[in-house]
Amino acid sequence: MTPPDKESLAGLLTEARNPASENLDALSTLDMLTLINAEDARIAAAVHAELPNIARAVDAIAERFHRGGRLVYIGAGTSGRLGVLDASECPPTFSVAPDLVQGIIAGGDRALRLSSEHSEDSREEGARDLAAAGFAADARPDTLVGIAASGRTPYVLGAIEYAAAHGALTIGLSCVPASALAIASDIAITPATGPEVLTGSTRMKAGTATKLVLNMLSTGIMVRTGATFGNLMVNLRPTNAKLVDRGQRIIAAALHCDASTAADLLNNADNDVKIAIVMGSLHLDHTAAASRLAKASGVLRAAIAL
Repeated sequence: MTPPDKESLAGLLTEARNPASENLDALSTLDMLTLINAEDARIAAAVHAELPNIARAVDAIAERFHRGGRLVYIGAGTSGRLGVLDASECPPTFSVAPDLVQGIIAGGDRALRLSSEHSEDSREEGARDLAAAGFAADARPDTLVGIAASGRTPYVLGAIEYAAAHGALTIGLSCVPASALAIASDIAITPATGPEVLTGSTRMKAGTATKLVLNMLSTGIMVRTGATFGNLMVNLRPTNAKLVDRGQRIIAAALHCDASTAADLLNNADNDVKIAIVMGSLHLDHTAAASRLAKASGVLRAAIAL
């Protein structure tokens, strides 16, 4: 286990004291919240500065997806929870296999609810957890996104080292420029959010920046790999009444047709939104539409253009 380096921690941007909030407890409630809101307003600019790196990551991960790769997020504490959250949203939002985007948190699933801070200090545990997930097994072109606001969490650094040794693409998401994580990764994404309103509480600005970046990564990858049509979630699987209604509305929006026509198409497509849109767009039956979509590797826009 690698012990924390107290001296290096003290010098981190995310651990610095914010002069704007030094008298936080003396402020009125409204002034306190106004201050928090003003600091939060800085986050978008910090993320904007990293857009070229985020774009590089999206394109690189999407290319690996086309070759059978997967995406794994790994982190500890807030960073780990945010990674697990984003990964868990991908199957219901984009109807992808549960193992395509995975989240690993130091301390395991128990740490999602109960803190497990000691787990983050072990490089070996990070590597072990990644190996246990079958990461990059059989030379699979997987991608690891290591998440650590400080950029120095041993658990995450150990996982990055393991991933690099197995030929995987490594991406380091932190909020400290030139951190150990940034240096160790193939692509560094580093929104520099600055000192927190509550000193060292990286669940605040750093956590919000992390969530924004993860939203961009997963959404961007799914757009690039054909899970959307315009801004419509055409990979949706209508498995309950709410989702059937949403699927019908997606079909109606894509085809500019009425609700009744959309409902009939969805029913005739065996509840497959993409097939329904190909059927309605090109006036094909289910079999022909499904075949056309398969030839286009499931990319709806390409299927219609064939």
